[in-house]
Amino acid sequence: MPIKNFELSLIDAQRLIDSKEKPKQIRIDHNTTITRITEIDESTVEIVFRYTVSYGHVGTIRIEGKLHYGGEAKEILALWAEERRMKNKIAEEVHNVILNNGSFEALQISRKVNLPPPIKMEIPRVKFSDKKKSEKKDSYDYSPEVA
Repeated sequence: MPIKNFELSLIDAQRLIDSKEKPKQIRIDHNTTITRITEIDESTVEIVFRYTVSYGHVGTIRIEGKLHYGGEAKEILALWAEERRMKNKIAEEVHNVILNNGSFEALQISRKVNLPPPIKMEIPRVKFSDKKKSEKKDSYDYSPEVA
């Protein structure tokens, strides 16, 4: 993977309404923005980003940072200087890394300021059956294995 380094420089969270108020519906929007790309050396660029989770009128979480991308540095810089964009393949990789790392950071922050989690999480559940086992000689009483 050409992404060599991921580092956060700013974390800002704000709850705009009292935590006792429970809104019926909250729309949670995620946004990643590349704010600057600079050259580190001939094969590496530094990409500065902003990741924002918006909870509408309830609150926001903003995370800023930078990452180092290795490979195609000259092409990335040239396209950024001309059109303020990256090739789709590179942009997809960069934005997905920002979303992956930023979402987990935002998850921890959301708990501290009493905002809903920004990502859906499915927690595994154990379910026992009330059905009786058939009365065979070789039947075993199975239970879930927990590691």
